[in-house]
Amino acid sequence: MSKVNEEKAPILAADASEVAPVSGLSNNQRLPVTVSRPTPYTFDLGNLTGFDSNPLPSTTDSGLAANARDGAQALINQLLTTCPISSTSSGVLLSLPPASTPLPREKPLPVAKPPTKWQQFALKKGIKDKKKEGKLVYDEATGDWVPKWGYKGANKKGEDDWLVEVDEEKERAREAKLGDGRGNTRALPRRERLESVRRNERKMRANDRKSRKTAT
Repeated sequence: MSKVNEEKAPILAADASEVAPVSGLSNNQRLPVTVSRPTPYTFDLGNLTGFDSNPLPSTTDSGLAANARDGAQALINQLLTTCPISSTSSGVLLSLPPASTPLPREKPLPVAKPPTKWQQFALKKGIKDKKKEGKLVYDEATGDWVPKWGYKGANKKGEDDWLVEVDEEKERAREAKLGDGRGNTRALPRRERLESVRRNERKMRANDRKSRKTAT
């Protein structure tokens, strides 16, 4: 809605003293409120725009000023006679209709990103996206809701336990991999989590490179 201040409402009929002087008129002479043209104006009140298809009567400064004044007066007349006006405690409100003239975009349309490897696979297999779940998960041990990831996240569960259960098979495999039979068993969950993060990042970079090659 467009707001018209109550105190300034009377000057909507343009006053000659408030606009540039027109040739042949004195400063005290008021210009007519009604404006007539051989071809009537067309309006897009939603964009506060008026269109005049008539040729310019004059290209001098005074002629252009008079033509601009007539166009502004015609637009004000159309607003006051066709748009609903209501009075509120904040002032006089004039409700504008929806705009009818499409305006161009400031920037070009965004380029569609090529589908990732997972998106191609999901489309081929008919896999639909799961509904987004919350960022919290219930911890039965503490009886509180904790974040799934990040600071004090559920994915770090067991890293700070004072007592760690050792899986003999995993321990033998880890010792065989290290070669010296040494290692911190307590740090194993953290190493596995960090390795999983690095592995996922490598896969994401590989998928991104593959999708760019496919797009080109």
